[in-house]
Amino acid sequence: MSRVAILWDADGPGPKVAFNEYKTAAQVFKLELGSFPVRGPNPDLTGAIQGAKKTRADALIVVGNPLIGQHRKQLFELLTKTRLPSMTEGRQYAEAGGLVSYGASSAEMYRRAAEYVDRILKGAKPADLPVMQADAFEILINLKTAKHLGLTIPKQLLIRANELIE
Repeated sequence: MSRVAILWDADGPGPKVAFNEYKTAAQVFKLELGSFPVRGPNPDLTGAIQGAKKTRADALIVVGNPLIGQHRKQLFELLTKTRLPSMTEGRQYAEAGGLVSYGASSAEMYRRAAEYVDRILKGAKPADLPVMQADAFEILINLKTAKHLGLTIPKQLLIRANELIE
């Protein structure tokens, strides 16, 4: 793989940060990176995916946020039709038809949020609480999508996956 496209919400502050992080990583791995920003409320997903295909992107990374999440079913139907493999940061995207997701464990994030609530209810000041980063991550692989794309997932990756969607 030498060319990767990034689909992201240009109006979202979080996706802007994520895009810059992907840009830095692409330089380290010597990958060509294509930027395909979309804007709401009706993002031009078809145009973005066609643009990625025109640049001969080998894969598409989807930076998730509420706008993208709202259109995830349509997005992954388009990606499957165009046979463009995708990587995402959240399980809901793999469940909607994305090929692979890798990100912080949702269950772990909810557990951590409950810890914050518990501390606050016991009198801690929110400003005094430490920032905790995720330390549990999960990989989901959508085998149905892989089959449709004609891809064979390496056995080592299948073994490491937390969940396989069939």
